[in-house]
Amino acid sequence: MIPIVDPRWIIHHDRRLIVLDKPTGLLSVPGRGPHLQDCLASRVQAAFPAAVVVHRLDRDTSGLMLMALDAAAQRHLSRQFENRVVGKRYECLVSGQPEADDGLIDLPIARDPARPPRYRIDPVTGRPSQTRWRVLARLTDRSRLEVEPITGRSHQIRLHLATLGHQILGDPLYADPTTLAADRRLCLHATTLSIHHPDDDRPITWHSPCPF
Repeated sequence: MIPIVDPRWIIHHDRRLIVLDKPTGLLSVPGRGPHLQDCLASRVQAAFPAAVVVHRLDRDTSGLMLMALDAAAQRHLSRQFENRVVGKRYECLVSGQPEADDGLIDLPIARDPARPPRYRIDPVTGRPSQTRWRVLARLTDRSRLEVEPITGRSHQIRLHLATLGHQILGDPLYADPTTLAADRRLCLHATTLSIHHPDDDRPITWHSPCPF
């Protein structure tokens, strides 16, 4: 039996959409096999049967995730993601100290067939991928960054920052052993989500405080 969504995760709910604060360690959608059926989408659908996924977060990434409550709303919101008019910002903790205070990472991403489920930088077959970042705080052995993915590729933030030389703390896929052991969770959180509401196209923004 799929557990029902925790009411504390519901940030916003109206007749067209629902915004949730996904915890780390929970899949966005079901995986392959019976042991991977528990996910945010299934839990939401147990309470809101019409709910459909518009976008996803990685299992270990926490923060704001949006679901539509009817087909027309899903189409409206999906077009916004496709046209890159959705505002998405993340906070993360990374190893080391970037030389600059901000920057743009523009590196194409493709699946890594030799090491699934990882992705890799691939200038030949990779899809165009861009990530903006800026330093929020410089700490002793780490830095807090605000990150804005311009494109929305799988593992984009994690891989781009690791390629920059600053892996996300607690990342089981792209961090070295020291950075992996630096925290019990992946220190990546979706803090801000901005869309145009499917009812009247008005801009609306939600925020989720970073938990680490």
